[in-house]
Amino acid sequence: MPDVDGFDEFYRGSRQRLLGYVYVLTGDLAEAQDAVQEAYVRAWQRWSTVGGYEDPEAWTRLVAARIAVSRWRSLRSRARAYLRHGAVETTPPPTGDTVDVVAALRRLPEEQRTAIALYYLLGMPVAEVARETNAPVGTVKARLSRARTALAGLLAVVDLEEARDA
Repeated sequence: MPDVDGFDEFYRGSRQRLLGYVYVLTGDLAEAQDAVQEAYVRAWQRWSTVGGYEDPEAWTRLVAARIAVSRWRSLRSRARAYLRHGAVETTPPPTGDTVDVVAALRRLPEEQRTAIALYYLLGMPVAEVARETNAPVGTVKARLSRARTALAGLLAVVDLEEARDA
């Protein structure tokens, strides 16, 4: 079992220095915090070894710096790919129909929404939906039926309101 007190003392005594160091390297506080957090996780996982080093902070500092540089290289590679291949095509905004369906789905009970999403959006067979939701096949069929009926009613109300507004 790792030396919890020893690690806690190490963490409290070094966290601000390490964060300041990585912040200077990255110029981005959020990136620095992420890299330092990951470095401390790795130090904790190996604390039985790292804690015995002459300078565990140096090991953790090196790991944090490598994590930060690795992330920077990854971002740089993505930027180069973007320049080579151009921007990803933007997704068009949702249509009014999509907004209406999402609003109607939100009004359904969670079990019915889940069944609808798994069956229609992911294309799972009813038996697989039953396994995924830990419900009998008959229950899934009933949820789908009730959800379709409820959606038909909710969407018909939207259509009637639109017709009145036109």
